[in-house]
Amino acid sequence: MNRVELMELVRDFQIGGVTRRQFLVRATAVLGSAIAANTLLAACSASPNENPPPVVDETAPPTEVGSSSDGEMVSGVVSYPGPESDELMGYWAYQEGGEPRPAIIVIQEWWGLNEHIKDVTRRFAAEGYVALAPDLYHGVVTTEPDEARKEAMALSTSQAVAEIQAAIDYLKGQNFVNGRFGVVGFCMGGGLVLQTAANSADIHAAVPFYGSPLSPSEAAQVTAPVLSFLGTRDGISASDYEAMHAALSEAGVTNKFQLYDGAQHAFFNDTRASYDEAAAMDAWQQTLGWFETHL
Repeated sequence: MNRVELMELVRDFQIGGVTRRQFLVRATAVLGSAIAANTLLAACSASPNENPPPVVDETAPPTEVGSSSDGEMVSGVVSYPGPESDELMGYWAYQEGGEPRPAIIVIQEWWGLNEHIKDVTRRFAAEGYVALAPDLYHGVVTTEPDEARKEAMALSTSQAVAEIQAAIDYLKGQNFVNGRFGVVGFCMGGGLVLQTAANSADIHAAVPFYGSPLSPSEAAQVTAPVLSFLGTRDGISASDYEAMHAALSEAGVTNKFQLYDGAQHAFFNDTRASYDEAAAMDAWQQTLGWFETHL
């Protein structure tokens, strides 16, 4: 695609000929950078009298699929087929070389696929996993609660689970993935971890952080070991989590529920005031241990 074709892509987007997702995929391909593509998308979306807001966190490292600054770590944007033959995008990270290894699907908070989630993805990669965070908002990242709520409400559970499954299916085709899959998520993503575990036969370990718990009847559909984290100062009811874990135990599913005294919602997110270092560090070590045991 040359400069003229890029201008035609911009025009097509502005008149509604391509979706945001299609624009990002095609612009990333020609510009060679997801950051540049998102910057262009933001400029196309802004009105003439306002500065274009960032659509995706532009502080992310400017690495791309197949690139590595030190020859060992690969990280960046990846595109793959969606459940309805459309193109989906995500952020992945893994270390080059070695034997095939387990994969971790990292599911975003309601803010979108921001730098915090990308950082968590790279942290799993540094531990030897192939990690992929699906972009469930298709390019949108926000810091405003009202906007985050709107995006979360527009995302149906079935759609999100289907897109998470598409990410798993894509990784099944990678020769450096051994076919074992864990899933971890935070806030909205924590609830989607549980929904995915209840609906996918490909999950071998699940770790939800302060997400909406399953009902006892839904929990009976889960077969993967589940490790859940919640703080006592979270708005989510600990008793609902206890009921879910009781149902998991009754179904013979290995499980553990960790409740941190005094911890708030989003205690793991080190970019927010709710961050609780002691709880976050303990939860991280438990998460690594859970995946090491079950993957």
